[in-house]
Amino acid sequence: MKDVNVIEIRDLTRIYTMGENEVRALDGVTLSIAKGEFVAVMGPSGSGKSTFMNIVGCLDRPTAGSYVLDGIDVATLDRDERAEIRNDKIGFVFQSFNLLPRTSAIENVELPLLYSGKHHYSDAEMRARAMACLEKVGLGKRWDHTPAQLSGGQQQRVAIARSLVNDPAIVLADEPTGNLDSKTSEEVMGIFQGLNEEGRTVILITHESDIAEFAKRILHFKDGKLVSDEVVKSRRRAEVHA
Repeated sequence: MKDVNVIEIRDLTRIYTMGENEVRALDGVTLSIAKGEFVAVMGPSGSGKSTFMNIVGCLDRPTAGSYVLDGIDVATLDRDERAEIRNDKIGFVFQSFNLLPRTSAIENVELPLLYSGKHHYSDAEMRARAMACLEKVGLGKRWDHTPAQLSGGQQQRVAIARSLVNDPAIVLADEPTGNLDSKTSEEVMGIFQGLNEEGRTVILITHESDIAEFAKRILHFKDGKLVSDEVVKSRRRAEVHA
């Protein structure tokens, strides 16, 4: 059976104008990511990986080329349409967690459901979906804790649960271990590996080669171009600890 691609990118170009100069942040990138893959994206500062992430995450649009996400040609959409696709198709996890500080874990996880363009959930349905996601990341018993009552690793677990609550086509994680120690980083990567093994598509942006080795495939960017696309031969394995 042929793999179904959740992302199809062809000749993707993003040009920024800075005064009289043009900067090609992305320069003719072509790649596909199949449903259920775990891909790490790497590259030095200025390589284009952040621009790539912004376009894949529907936060920006390309200057030229095509980007098809889960069958939808995102490059043709306006800002409001991209926002709707972003909320329904992409679960974001950020380095800084981005949790509301005075809000409980379960209320933080519920937030994307309030902005869903396709579904209108009752309070009970939202609570049930959010609790199921917290339990998946091992935080079901801490559902009523605020971020200040949680460790950094636990806060990132809440952020991962929030990314899952709309059942997105992909989870896009931007430097998710950047604020964590090495032990906690491995535990968080274990959660991503577990999600991937359940069939979830995960795209990880990282500058750490040891973190990238938890993925199955690594894309390297340099000067706006995709310079290598490699299968991870000696993949790191992580364990999840509640």
